[in-house]
Amino acid sequence: MAWHGRKWCADAGRHVTCSTSRIMTDVVVASPRPPQSRPRRSFYKSVLRALTQHEVPCLVGGTFALEAHTGIRRATKDLDLFIRRDDWHRAAGALSLSGIQAALTFPHWLGKALSGRHSADLLFCSGNGLCPVDDSWFAPALPIRVSGVPAQLCPAEELIWSKSFVQERERFDGADVLHLIRARADSLDWDRLLYRFGPNWEVLLSHLVLFGFVFPADRHRVPDEVMRQLLSRMSVPPPPPPIPLCRGTLLSREQYLVDVEQGGDIDARFAPYGPLDSDDLVEWTAQIPMSRRAILTRHARGT
Repeated sequence: MAWHGRKWCADAGRHVTCSTSRIMTDVVVASPRPPQSRPRRSFYKSVLRALTQHEVPCLVGGTFALEAHTGIRRATKDLDLFIRRDDWHRAAGALSLSGIQAALTFPHWLGKALSGRHSADLLFCSGNGLCPVDDSWFAPALPIRVSGVPAQLCPAEELIWSKSFVQERERFDGADVLHLIRARADSLDWDRLLYRFGPNWEVLLSHLVLFGFVFPADRHRVPDEVMRQLLSRMSVPPPPPPIPLCRGTLLSREQYLVDVEQGGDIDARFAPYGPLDSDDLVEWTAQIPMSRRAILTRHARGT
């Protein structure tokens, strides 16, 4: 692994001279295969064309991006597109002009494009509020085509970052994270990835440890310097917070509610520890099926 004195500068959205980073190499990705359903394929094309024609920047994510980066294909029911939050109203207007309904499902992170039984997700953050889409997502984007329409592919680093926090009981994106690392380890901008996780670096370290367990023959592809940095932080952990803080809610909106609603822990999604306010969390939590919340309550009471 070659290191060449370059470091990611998020404020500038570019690389600047430094002393600890690796050379970025060009990556060629294959365009994902289009969905088999002709109506679905037509809908995806209409969404992408509407945004492109009205110059709304967007990045293809989700299953399409996973296939483009790793070659792994699986069935998908929708198209995931990353946009900036400030571009939501322009995106909604562009879709409306093409006869596509736009709905702001969760104002802090997700909107949808809808037509009949088909949908596309327009994501401008993550559900926990930690991964906002900004200009720097677009600088390293790669060109692809989706159903014949030119588009931009979400970088592997941002996919890893956002997927690493999806650890629900009914959905765990850890396998996607490991497959992305395996497919792109030699071309990842590891400095940018470290920057993305910031104070939540333990989440990245946990996935890298799991990567070595799942793919032991590929363990060496994670740069030694990255592991040394992260493990050195573990050897000198920060002091515990003065309050009982629960950061599990950053990984699952559901499975740690017993701790913050009944156990007295402070929800790390709230300021000053996290980016969300009470309105965001009330709306986001209200969508959890009551049957699952009831089970969590019974477990918390020991019944």
